[in-house]
Amino acid sequence: MDAVDRKLVELLQEDATLPIAELAARVNLSQTPCWKRLQRLKEEGVIRAQVALCDARKLGVGTTVFVAVRTNQHTEEWARQFVQVVRDLPEIVEAYRMSGETDYLLRIVVSDIDDYDRVYKQLIRALPLFDVSSSFAMEQIKYSTALPVRPPPAAR
Repeated sequence: MDAVDRKLVELLQEDATLPIAELAARVNLSQTPCWKRLQRLKEEGVIRAQVALCDARKLGVGTTVFVAVRTNQHTEEWARQFVQVVRDLPEIVEAYRMSGETDYLLRIVVSDIDDYDRVYKQLIRALPLFDVSSSFAMEQIKYSTALPVRPPPAAR
């Protein structure tokens, strides 16, 4: 990726609805070369998707819960089942396999504590877990879907 590609990615992360004419103007290209760059970035997987970001509160899921999961089941079959359960619960919006004492970290969005309890019960009913520890977010200080777009370390 060169500087123009990085600028295009930055612009699209800010607003994916920008027309090709405006994108091209902002990176000093004509529309066709700009469009070709965007197509290449999509084909290469740099741009995975273009989506609408929604307001969680307006959708009734304004409560964020971070859930640390520990298991004593470290088999491929258990891991496959866990991944399937996580994928099947739409309230789980992020899931990570971790190093250290926590095996998995989940970010869950729900309407309130009772709604979280419903999701929690679905999770523990689906497969055996050793420990589940939940923390409710009190305030969102920063939230961004935009990734830093920097040149490779050798070019800095």
